Amino acid sequence: MNSGILYATLAFFCWGLFPLYFHAIDEVPPQEILAHRMLWSLLFLVIVLTVRRQWKWLPAVARQPRILASFVASALLLTANWFLYIWSVNNGHVIDASLGYFINPLINVLLGLVVLKEKLRRGQWLAMAIAAAGVAWLTWQAGQLPWIALILGITFGGYGLLRKTAALAALEGLSLETMILFPLALAYVLWLSWHGHNTFLNRPHDSTRLLLAAAGPITAIPLLLFAAGARKIPMAVLGLLQYLSPTMQALLGVWVFHEAFPAARLAGFLIIWTALILYVVEGLWVNRRNNPIA
Repeated sequence: MNSGILYATLAFFCWGLFPLYFHAIDEVPPQEILAHRMLWSLLFLVIVLTVRRQWKWLPAVARQPRILASFVASALLLTANWFLYIWSVNNGHVIDASLGYFINPLINVLLGLVVLKEKLRRGQWLAMAIAAAGVAWLTWQAGQLPWIALILGITFGGYGLLRKTAALAALEGLSLETMILFPLALAYVLWLSWHGHNTFLNRPHDSTRLLLAAAGPITAIPLLLFAAGARKIPMAVLGLLQYLSPTMQALLGVWVFHEAFPAARLAGFLIIWTALILYVVEGLWVNRRNNPIA
């Protein structure tokens, strides 16, 4: 097997299991989980950068305000995405969260159209129209917009757009974002400690403490696997593999967390899945036509 496919599959598989991790620490408030995720992620990333001796980029970046500003923006989008995802899992909205990552590729296409002035092919326009119909159906049958899915899709799409044009690779970029967020996370955890509400300190013999500390490698390892895999396989293959995570999350929502999934809701998901299938098939067909030898 191509090692790139293996690395990418492992990354998406890990992300697909995230609901189990966050559900295991659902007694911890989402904002505290988020803060610990930032703190322990930075510790883990510092160890990785030190082992790999990859610190030369930092002084150069520190002297470039425009790069720093772009990573401040991406860090804020990532924070919003993480917080809402953690809140969704711990409040019985795993299926809604999975929908956000199902529609994320289509939001990426829309952002490319609006921000990067990219042109859409007819098949992509059709996929977008079908997905919009699916969102409209879910809105009508629920009586409100699927706001969790839309915010998750938009924040992660905006994050991806900023990282697409960023000057740093995955490891360095995530490290810089975590460094930017670290002071806020540390201040919040110290404030919790001062008021006696720091779960990590209040549960010295509980598995919750270990799980909070594990947030570092749990966050960083899938990203490193993804970065390693993405360099070795075509984008078309990567695009197909990315649906593994939201599929696993939706199945966990139904089978493990027993969330309601009535026929009307299933119909909306089927419409959006149809749009995704059309989007993927159209992309593969265009890629095959443009690269007949490959």
